[in-house]
Amino acid sequence: MQRTKHNVQCSPASLDELHRHIAFHEAGHVTAIYIRNHQQQLPPVFFQITMNKNGQKEYPFFARIEGGKVIENLPVTEIEKNSFAAEREKQEVKQAYEADIINLFAGPLAEAKYVALRDDEIFNPHLVNIAALKNYGGHSDINKANRYLEYFISNASERELKIKSLFEQAFQFIDEYENWKCIRHFAHYLLGNEQSTITCEEASAVFEQFLGT
Repeated sequence: MQRTKHNVQCSPASLDELHRHIAFHEAGHVTAIYIRNHQQQLPPVFFQITMNKNGQKEYPFFARIEGGKVIENLPVTEIEKNSFAAEREKQEVKQAYEADIINLFAGPLAEAKYVALRDDEIFNPHLVNIAALKNYGGHSDINKANRYLEYFISNASERELKIKSLFEQAFQFIDEYENWKCIRHFAHYLLGNEQSTITCEEASAVFEQFLGT
């Protein structure tokens, strides 16, 4: 998961502001992976955060999440090929795809909420809809979500209804006060971190320490 570099309407005016956009974006992904997956009793997933604050001149800071997808932990091909696969296994695959889509949406939604709060604007799903996520580095996240949906829902109308439902769930997660506190805390952790790699164990420790206070 990596924030799309191109930004249509929300180009930060300074490098520090760009840092904050990226940090909140990736913090949204990580918080959803860590907290929401646990809330849904999904299996733990491996991920790490790769950071580069002194890289390319035109894009001097980035944070990228490697891994973190529930679907990668399931033998999808074997389950689909097996006509005798239990309904429970098929449901697990569907649940994994849906969880990963929600976690994809969580990134640009977190960035959008940061911008709304910064500018003292309203943050709601009517103003910040799925299409608007492209303005918050979410172009690749939307594309991945659509590919996932095309994989397990063949009907276009059903896909449209499902993606709206998953977007609403992602929005509710980001907008929940306790979740937002975690996102904000982790974004600040990213901004102050000088490591090139943050492991999932290190990220988990940050959440556990914060939630334990």
